[in-house]
Amino acid sequence: MKTSAVLELSDIKKIAAAAEAEALKNNWNVAIAIVDNGGHLLWFQRLDGAAPVSAHIAPSKARTAALGCRESRLYEEMINGGRASFLSAPTIDGLLEGGVPIMKDGLCLGAVGVSGVKSTEDAQIAKAGIAALGL
Repeated sequence: MKTSAVLELSDIKKIAAAAEAEALKNNWNVAIAIVDNGGHLLWFQRLDGAAPVSAHIAPSKARTAALGCRESRLYEEMINGGRASFLSAPTIDGLLEGGVPIMKDGLCLGAVGVSGVKSTEDAQIAKAGIAALGL
């Protein structure tokens, strides 16, 4: 049996604070979601001015990244590359860039999903949050 790391509340707060700081530094109004490796919501915040739909998209991106143990943009690229049948995959519905897994020692601990600006900027915010852990 393997022993694996898990996200603790202190980790989640570090991620959230760093992601929020990145968004505010750039004047980006976004929603930020953090999930565990099963895609269960651990943290959510919607910054002032973020579109209401971002409150649905950010958690979906995070869940998709966590369950697949890969960035959600890879699914978007697959579909854009012609693999439209992937749209039928169960439970995975955040098929846009902006979901980034939190990886440690080859294992996925969870993910961060961001929505509200360009998808590359959403991913930038998520990665800034994860970087705060220093993994």
